[in-house]
Amino acid sequence: KIQYNYDRAIYKQRNVIERMFCRFKDWRRIATRFDRNVRNFIGAVSLAAAVIWWL
Repeated sequence: KIQYNYDRAIYKQRNVIERMFCRFKDWRRIATRFDRNVRNFIGAVSLAAAVIWWL
């Protein structure tokens, strides 16, 4: 096996972002993008992010 060098700090941040997107998929409204208006969609994403952060 070949061991590749990588930056642990960047990899750790990437993992946090990937887990956040996985949690967003639990929210049906965001996963299926019910809101066709960009402003409403961003609002729903912001609300979901705040609730996920709080929990």
